[in-house]
Amino acid sequence: MRWWETTIGGAMRGRIIRLLRRGEKTVDELAAELDVTDNGVRSHLTVLEGAGVVEQSSIRRTGTPGKPATVYRISPDAEPHLSAAYAPILEALLVALEHRLDSKELDALFREVGRKLAEDQESAPKSASLAARARLAASLLGELGAEVDVESNDAGFVIRGHACPIASAVRVQPGVCRAMEELVAGVTGAEVRECCDRSDGSARCRFEIRRSA
Repeated sequence: MRWWETTIGGAMRGRIIRLLRRGEKTVDELAAELDVTDNGVRSHLTVLEGAGVVEQSSIRRTGTPGKPATVYRISPDAEPHLSAAYAPILEALLVALEHRLDSKELDALFREVGRKLAEDQESAPKSASLAARARLAASLLGELGAEVDVESNDAGFVIRGHACPIASAVRVQPGVCRAMEELVAGVTGAEVRECCDRSDGSARCRFEIRRSA
């Protein structure tokens, strides 16, 4: 079984997701295929809607008296989270790039990726303090899956992580941290130095954000 068939609130919700990935369905259609009551399906759909996994896509009129049926589908934003393909494909891509590019080319590529990611993010106003910009960068890393704290020091600030949102990629190619360095630099508009902890085979983010001289 795929992970979401048992972990998103239980096996029944996993079965609902599986059916909706095959096509849009009404409550009645889901209930018939799952052999449960309409109310049972509705309670699960309410939870899945609240989690952003499913959404109402349209209203279907059957031509018979009564209230039109609501049609449900998987939310487009949720579909990527239901796939387990991204990590292994990324790892294989990193290995292929490492074989094709020298270290300088690889570093430049990772930095270009980080700058592109930064361009797609909302940056803090230029008038914002460095502390506010550091917190914004930390918040973004948190949204990506990191567990981080922001600490101040004499030189500026440190974003210290307790995990890494791209740990599997970092284990294959540590240089991918350069992309995250450029992302933090782009969001904060400050000089940033990546000094992530990769000493024990795991990965924990650490970015030093320096005040301007």
